[in-house]
Amino acid sequence: MSLLRRTKKNPAETTVTLIGKPGCHLCEDAREVVLRVTAELGAAFEEKDILQDPALYEQYAEQIPVTLIDGRQHDFWRVDETRLRKALGA
Repeated sequence: MSLLRRTKKNPAETTVTLIGKPGCHLCEDAREVVLRVTAELGAAFEEKDILQDPALYEQYAEQIPVTLIDGRQHDFWRVDETRLRKALGA
């Protein structure tokens, strides 16, 4: 019988997206954590302004800041550094 084994993700092949808006103190806190973790692990980082994208605004207006990993929602409001590291395979 074969067991399903999860392979560890390579952080360098992962993109973390931070969705926020200017003047949002929670977004600034989240940015610090995400930048620190992505820089350390070699993951790509991108940031999107929810005010510039009506679809993002519609979907996430009540949750910012929102973090996505490879386009899938990972967290909102606050970024837990340990949880983010684990999700990136560290």
